[in-house]
Amino acid sequence: MEPNEPVILEMRSITKEFPGVKALSNVTLKVKAGEIHAICGENGAGKSTLMKVLSGVYPYGSYSGDIVYQSQTQEFKDIRASEAAGIVIIHQELALIPELSIMENIFLGNEPAKRGVIDWKEARKRSIELLARVGLKDDPDTQVKEIGVGKQQLVEIAKALNKSVKLLILDEPTAALNEADSQHLLDLIVGLKGRGVTSIMISHKLNEIEQIADEITIIRDGKSIETLNVKRDGVDEDRIIKGMVGRTLESRFPDHTPTIGEVLFEARNWTVQHPVIADRLVCKGSNFFVRKGEIVGFAGLMGAGRTELARSIFGHSYGKFLGGQTFMHGKEVKMHTVAQAIDTGLGYVTEDRKTLGLNLLDDIKTTTVSAALKKITRGLVVDRNQEYKVAEEYRKSLRTKTPNVDEGVAKLSGGNQQKVVLAKWMFTDPELLILDEPTRGIDVGAKYEIYGIIQRLASQGKGVIVISSELPELLGLSDRIYTIFEGAITGVLTKEEATQESLMKLMTQARKAA
Repeated sequence: MEPNEPVILEMRSITKEFPGVKALSNVTLKVKAGEIHAICGENGAGKSTLMKVLSGVYPYGSYSGDIVYQSQTQEFKDIRASEAAGIVIIHQELALIPELSIMENIFLGNEPAKRGVIDWKEARKRSIELLARVGLKDDPDTQVKEIGVGKQQLVEIAKALNKSVKLLILDEPTAALNEADSQHLLDLIVGLKGRGVTSIMISHKLNEIEQIADEITIIRDGKSIETLNVKRDGVDEDRIIKGMVGRTLESRFPDHTPTIGEVLFEARNWTVQHPVIADRLVCKGSNFFVRKGEIVGFAGLMGAGRTELARSIFGHSYGKFLGGQTFMHGKEVKMHTVAQAIDTGLGYVTEDRKTLGLNLLDDIKTTTVSAALKKITRGLVVDRNQEYKVAEEYRKSLRTKTPNVDEGVAKLSGGNQQKVVLAKWMFTDPELLILDEPTRGIDVGAKYEIYGIIQRLASQGKGVIVISSELPELLGLSDRIYTIFEGAITGVLTKEEATQESLMKLMTQARKAA
């Protein structure tokens, strides 16, 4: 940090403990006024905890250390207190109410009123102004559930601007966005900087941090390691990774020599209709196969139909099935339910681990055995000793960071939650494991571990399908890659043929007529 530059925020020696865990230990953070300051670190490093301390989610008195904001020592007792000071946090799980309109969400709890009555005319006028500032052209009366995640992020920022934000905290703002929406959001954050808004951004997308951040603070194991000035220190992704994991990652992917066998699974002419829109096909006569020991990637832009294909095959759990066949070991199999898919030998790690992959009220051991309870059931009773033993084995083999398997899954970091979901499906002993965005919202260190797990499964002769929005991930992991555009498979490339350019070409064009 250059001398004499104004500091809007200083967090001094912040220490925060939970029962049995010291989440933050003497963390120090200085943020200059009008800058974009990134916070990087592996899952569980303490990034989100630090921001929750700052925003009053963890109130004054529940931590030690000082928060000095705009030259005043602050004692925020809750979020309302921090928002009143101009600090607004946008969490990774957006806090919008789907059934309310854009306008109602923007002003929720902060409605303009005349003599105690909500002034909807004023609310509409102000919401149009706020939406224009974030570049959103939708009608303010549109229900939030009718707009995509990218637009919902913009609504959250409009909501923050309505609260006269001075310091905006964004926790993984682009994690669920496609490339175009991500770039629009990054441009908006830079635009807000031009208007004097200071931003703190937590992100695992190092290329985005490198693009827009002025300074980067790296947190590791609950401690602040270093703060880097992006331009002056010549920061690149490798430098950030070194700070995050405490070593250089020579390769983003573990070494792996595939041993590929005969065809394990095949889908022929798979055709599925959208569950609501009758004239829209989400899978258009798809044909693909996976061999034993093979990692097969599926590439496509957001909305191309990758997840729809996977979910419809996995027990017809998406859309209306119109036709097609599936084969396992050359024999036709019919999987009309998820239970039938599991019995056939399929496992499916969903892209939305918190909604579809986990019950956040459960503990680790209950979650681990949940998809294959009959393996540890005696009569109709679950063998609790066996349940604990199985969960503990997976905790050790996947190196899940947790005090014990009685811990609730909601308390785990994103990377460790993903390991629990993987354990759940590995316990079913699937022959074909489908992984939908397996490393979304996960840091580079945890990614490396999950890549190793995927490769070990393939080495055991299992087939693995990996759906990912990150082309470098698919290129680094896959033996073959299928491309999907508007519900149709448009091509397939071997590891040797595939490049980002060749994949993007196939991902953005309709299938040529035979």
